[in-house]
Amino acid sequence: MAERKRRGEDPADDNLNDETFEDTVDAEDDDVADEPVSRGGTATLSKAKAEAADSPAKEKKPGRGPFARIGRFFREVVAELRKVIWPTRNELLTYTAVVIVFVAVMMTVVALLDFGFAKGVLAIFG
Repeated sequence: MAERKRRGEDPADDNLNDETFEDTVDAEDDDVADEPVSRGGTATLSKAKAEAADSPAKEKKPGRGPFARIGRFFREVVAELRKVIWPTRNELLTYTAVVIVFVAVMMTVVALLDFGFAKGVLAIFG
């Protein structure tokens, strides 16, 4: 079951991206023929979309309203949550115990430092 949930093997992955980066680059090639095309990550894709949104020649596609965007957001959230490999009960209890012990140790260290600095300030300034 865990192998099926690994990234890239879930059938929901295929439905996530309606528009791929290559489609965006191909659509922009008509507008900017002489500029080099960067095959970067998300930042480049966001920049390309922002530039496309700023140009007055391009019109918004129908069905891309705020409710469609909200619906797409929730579909993508559900698809991402399907990819999560949730911890078992024993793992969860172990991780919780480790966090609680670590926080207790750090509280003790901070409390001792605070106590020591308070005594030092009182000794110096009296």
